[in-house]
Amino acid sequence: MDLSKIISINGKSGLFEMVGQRSNGVLVKSLVTSKKQFISARTHIFSLIDNISIYTDDSDSIPLFDVFQTMLRNEETTEVPEVKDGRDALVEYMEITLPNYDRDRVFLSDMKKLVRWYYELKENELLDLEPRQTEVEETEESEEDTKDE
Repeated sequence: MDLSKIISINGKSGLFEMVGQRSNGVLVKSLVTSKKQFISARTHIFSLIDNISIYTDDSDSIPLFDVFQTMLRNEETTEVPEVKDGRDALVEYMEITLPNYDRDRVFLSDMKKLVRWYYELKENELLDLEPRQTEVEETEESEEDTKDE
């Protein structure tokens, strides 16, 4: 699961794949419509999915990547609700999936966004159960490959 180019844009619904960058903004492709557009950095705030996390009671937060993997892993036993299923279904699902989520700082709107993004990523086949590789690990592996040659 490589979410390094997937972003959320304030004021726009859904997730976007970053296709290109300019000094004054980014060129993105919607995961929902596949439509490409330029988004100005002056009028919008971008958030890489890799940098988003969910607050917990135990620590500061859990990366969204880990939450998505838990959701995917538990999908056979616990059905992921639809956003339209309502507050009770979303809260119950969060309590099962991430029992230690911070109930004071994680709002219903966050839960809806989590579920909506999960379905968008899954539909675009961007979710899998492979462990995450950091850039350092990828660099080390590519260096080992070149040493062997």
